[in-house]
This record gives sequence, C-alpha cells and structure tokens, in this order.
Amino acid sequence: MTPGDPARKILQARTGEPNLDPSAVEAARVRYGLDKSVIEQYWNWVQNALHGDLGLSYTSRTEVSGLVGSALAVTTSLAVTALFIALLAALPLGSLAAIRRGKASDIAITTVTQGFVALPEYWVAPVLVLVFALKFGILPSAGWTGPVSMVLPALTLSLRPMSYFTQVTRASMVDVLESPHLTAARSRGLSFAQAMLRHGLRNGLLPVVTLFSIWLAGLLGGSVVIEVIFAVPGMGRLLYQAVTDGDVPVIQAGIVCIVALTVLITTLTDLLYALINPTVRSSNVPR
Repeated sequence: MTPGDPARKILQARTGEPNLDPSAVEAARVRYGLDKSVIEQYWNWVQNALHGDLGLSYTSRTEVSGLVGSALAVTTSLAVTALFIALLAALPLGSLAAIRRGKASDIAITTVTQGFVALPEYWVAPVLVLVFALKFGILPSAGWTGPVSMVLPALTLSLRPMSYFTQVTRASMVDVLESPHLTAARSRGLSFAQAMLRHGLRNGLLPVVTLFSIWLAGLLGGSVVIEVIFAVPGMGRLLYQAVTDGDVPVIQAGIVCIVALTVLITTLTDLLYALINPTVRSSNVPR
C-alpha cells in the first residue's frame, strides 16, 4: 500500500536497471501475486505462515525464514551484549549514588549518566570508529567477523540504557535504604554489605528487570541505525533493506518475529519477578 510499484521495485533491486520493460514488470506482478487485492495477498500469506511457510524473498529468492533467523540471531546477541554492558556499569554506579546520596559522587554519577541520553547513537558511533578503529586501530570499524566486531556497536547501544538503568537503580536503592526490612536485617547482626546483598539488591532489582525487558524488546527491531553504520547483518539492517527494496515477505516475517519475541520477553519478565522477589509469589496466592 506504500507509494510506488512493488513489482518495479523488486526488478530494480534484482537487476539494478532503472528502465524496465513494462511486460517484465507485469509478469513479475503476476508471478508474485501482486495483481491481487491487498486483503487477498495478506490472507494467502497468513495461511502459509500458519503452516511454517514464510515465503521467498522477492529480491534474493531465498527462504525468508532463513534470512530472518540468521538476522535475528545476530541482533539478539548484539542487544543482549549491549544491555549486559549497561547493567554491569549501572548497578554499581546506581547503588553507589544511592548510598552517597546528595554528595559529590552522587552528583557526578547522575550528571554523567544523564548526559548519555543526549548523545544520539548516530553521533556516538562515528566518534568511536574514529578513536578506536582509525586512530588506535585496535577494533574493526565495520563488519561481523567475530566477537571483536561486536565491541563498538554494543558499546554504542549500551550508553543510553546505561543511563536509564543507573537512574532507576539509584531510585530503587534509595527506597530500599529507607525501608524497615533493611533496618531489621541490620538489627539481626548483618553488616551493611550483607544486608544490601541479601535483601537490598533483590528488592531493588525489580524495576531494573522491567526496564531491561523493555529495552531488549526495543533493540530487537530498533537498532537499525547502528546495524547500518557498522554493517551488522542483523534484523534492523535486514528490515531497512527490505523496505528499500519493497521486499514484503521479509518485512512481514521480520515484524511478526519481533512482536512474538516482545510478547515472550514480557511473559518471561513476569515469571522472573517471582524468582527475584518471593513477596511477588506470596502476593499472588489466593487468600
């Protein structure tokens, strides 16, 4: 339904020719079922998808399931790596800021991490390439050849979630530090560090887990800019190219997989709540 002739886009993407024979365009339209109504095209696709057949890519003539599967594996590994980098930095920083609330270290951590939100990824990525790839030559500037290729894109993607994780961790830990159960734990002879590890972090992690799941679902389909800049063969780049080429089967399959994973991640997050905080389990037990 987007402007332009899908059949013409398909042939142009496959041949690279700007001027096409009208008869060839019409033949492609019939071959791919584009001469039918949009509703009929979609209904046929749904029927095939329910049987596990996601169709063939218009441009590459390869199985869409294979394209989406490999791209999704790359994007998932990149997103998980970026978020774990963010967590590894945010949890100690947020906890320290809460413990040192109102002091110089708290102000410094809050100011620096909040500044990361104002740094767009399309600006951070070229800066990291200039420093680590061109100036020092210690990391590749683009491509996907191994774990080293993941460092720069993952670091770029980690800065903004790191900021949010730090602020949420700080706010949660401030509430935990003022809670009666932490005082009770200290009164039983536990040191401050023991009380924080056994009782404080478990209660303070719930909002962070929620935020982690939201960011993970968002990055599965929202890392287009980074994947294009660093030539990462992930889901974002695949969908970007599919939209450019008018490759509808790839777009449909990609969107369905992202939505399905988002629902799955949300469900698993709810289940994880009960593992982290037993009070969630007890609060759901009928009385």
